[in-house]
Order: sequence, then structure tokens, then C-alpha cells
Amino acid sequence: MTPIKTIGGLPNLGPKSTAMLALAGIDSVEQLREVGTVVAYLRVKAVSDRASLNLLWALEGALTGLSWQQVARTERTRLLLALDDQQRLPA
Repeated sequence: MTPIKTIGGLPNLGPKSTAMLALAGIDSVEQLREVGTVVAYLRVKAVSDRASLNLLWALEGALTGLSWQQVARTERTRLLLALDDQQRLPA
């Protein structure tokens, strides 16, 4: 299987999500994997008021290969706790 190199090629991420990630300075799959789901979501949230928790689920799904709906059902608590932890870190 050929590795996906563009963010738009990842599952769950369409043109709007890709544009929001680019606005946040995340332009490649490698960058997305490096920063991870929660930090990527927070970076997007800082530059776009259109980011909702659905983007958090979609980002996790993009990195794990799960659908965003499955992530929302099975990983919701873990991701929300990680988001809370990340927001509490000093700047």
C-alpha cells in the first residue's frame, strides 16, 4: 500500500478541513503525525472559529484509519481528556 502524502488524501479530511489545517501551518501528513491530533486541533482552533469537535474526531480518524463517527463513539473521552490536559499546559 502506498503511503498517503497529502492531507487531503487522508480519510475524514475534506477540502475545508485541509484548508483549516493549512491556515494553522500544518501542510503535510508528516507534520500532522508529528504534532498529533490534539495539538493540531488546538492550532486550528486558534486560527479558525469554524473548528468544532467534529474536526477533532476527523483528525484522529485520519491518523488511525477509523471513521470520525467511530472515533466520536469510542475515543471521545480519551480525546477530550487529552484536550483538557493540553489546554492546561503553560504557554
